[in-house]
Amino acid sequence: MKEVIYFYLAGCPYCCAADRMLEELTAENPEFSKISLKKIEERENSALANRYDYFYVPCLWIDKKKLHEGVATKQKLRVVLEEALKD
Repeated sequence: MKEVIYFYLAGCPYCCAADRMLEELTAENPEFSKISLKKIEERENSALANRYDYFYVPCLWIDKKKLHEGVATKQKLRVVLEEALKD
């Protein structure tokens, strides 16, 4: 199982929507609750955020591979979570 790195901005409506969708997906599939989701507020951690190549939040990575950037859908987030479950 892989850790998901999740860059977000506090107060961002798209990030808040992604948070809700992630909660829904976890409720639908309890396996997703085992995934380590490292949430990083990009303003508070700008040095770390600057090491990643992205322009929009929410932005989700596994290792150094960007799997999602920008406005999320439940299906796009499901793909990220399913990727994290793979060994």
